Amino acid sequence: MRYIDYMQLNPFQRFGYNFANFFKKLPSNLARFFIMVGKAIVGFFVSIGKGFANYGKRFVKGDIFVKLSYLIFGVSNMVRGQIIKGLLFLIGEAAYICFMLFFGWTYISKFSTLGTVETYEELSADGFNYVPIYGDNSMLILLYSVLVIVISIIFFAVYIAQTKSAYKVYEQKKNGEHVLTFREEIATFFDEKFHVTLMTIPCLLIGCFTILPLIFMILIAFTNYDNAHQPPANLFHWVGLSNFGELVNITKGARKATTFINLAEWTVIWAIFATFSNYILGMIVALMINKKGIKLKALWRTLFVVVIAVPQFVSLLLMSQMLQENGAINQLLSVITGHNVGYKFLDSWLSARITVIIVNIWIGIPYTILITSGILMNIPADLYESATIDGAGPVKSFMKITLPYMIFVTTPYLITSFIGNINNFNVIYLLTNGGPTTEDYYNAGHTDILVTWLFKLTMGESHDYNLAAAIGILVFIVCATLSLITFNLTKSAKDEEAFS
Repeated sequence: MRYIDYMQLNPFQRFGYNFANFFKKLPSNLARFFIMVGKAIVGFFVSIGKGFANYGKRFVKGDIFVKLSYLIFGVSNMVRGQIIKGLLFLIGEAAYICFMLFFGWTYISKFSTLGTVETYEELSADGFNYVPIYGDNSMLILLYSVLVIVISIIFFAVYIAQTKSAYKVYEQKKNGEHVLTFREEIATFFDEKFHVTLMTIPCLLIGCFTILPLIFMILIAFTNYDNAHQPPANLFHWVGLSNFGELVNITKGARKATTFINLAEWTVIWAIFATFSNYILGMIVALMINKKGIKLKALWRTLFVVVIAVPQFVSLLLMSQMLQENGAINQLLSVITGHNVGYKFLDSWLSARITVIIVNIWIGIPYTILITSGILMNIPADLYESATIDGAGPVKSFMKITLPYMIFVTTPYLITSFIGNINNFNVIYLLTNGGPTTEDYYNAGHTDILVTWLFKLTMGESHDYNLAAAIGILVFIVCATLSLITFNLTKSAKDEEAFS
């Protein structure tokens, strides 16, 4: 379609055209995305290849002390006057060897099986009681094996760094350059390398409390760790992709797959309604508050901010009680109508789903109001004045100026809000607890989304940690792919200076 033809369409026709065009281009965009990922993977392995090539060149070109440093850390540094640095490298090597000999090898050697010795009971010395004789603990084997692997990767990085340092100090000595003392090298970490100093502790904390648990969770998805395989009483083992197969294999009686697909559909529907209802209605309210002639603007904004000031879980638990059959809402309706009203808002799957969307609007709109209010106040007034002079009315000004500007600025917010609603645990769990329940689903209710189902699988009686981990991986893949593709297709990413 030509640009001039596109500009002659009304807003609804444009939306329809863009909506259809999005899905029309989706296959090619997906292909482009996976090609980009493939190129990134190829680039990663090419860089690794170059690293090994440089590793070999350093060994060949270096002297005997550089070559010796490939086996005994820090030799080249100590010979060239960097005694403390060389000793630190040597101590690090010795510490890693001791770690592997006395701790790491015990667990990493059992990583492939996750343990073979079962726990059993044995008659005690008094001959009256049985005491458990614990065997291997699959949980600890997996956890500590991950720790050993991560520490080994860090050690390998240190090893490469010390070979570079060994060759660099050799080159400096050969060329008659100044070799930094330990004090001078430490000083660089408060000058040109100060960013390294600042980022070290945050990176370590991220590694300990984010990366390690994430790797552990991913690996759990490939085991049979559930209620029947609880360590230390029982072992669990690797099962490959069988957990993912249970989620997508729809056969007669496959409740897990049925639950996963139905809840995935509802999760998407919920995320769409929760995101766009808050966005559109919040923008409308913000426009009303910021309209010229409206009095007490600060008061209206404050009233909406009060909703944010109250902790969300308090509001949701209160709403859950108010929506009960004998709750405050039914009591109020009974007074108004003069009849006893006992509507069960949360007992029917349809009314429960509608209710959570409406309650989420009440909770989510204030955030959109605050965000859009700031943006609306920054739109140049000259644009509206020019549009008025040209004969544009309020609706046309909104469609041609306000809405494009808002969408351009808030597209990243929309994307993150959509992904956030896919994982919106609080509203669903605290308001309905996933209910109403049904026998057709496996440990889930009609209003459960994938993240609340994941929570029930881990915290409920079934303890399906393996299934929950598989769901978490699938949700992450979908969310990450959707976010990257959508953001890269938006005008915010393609034309950052459009409204500057």
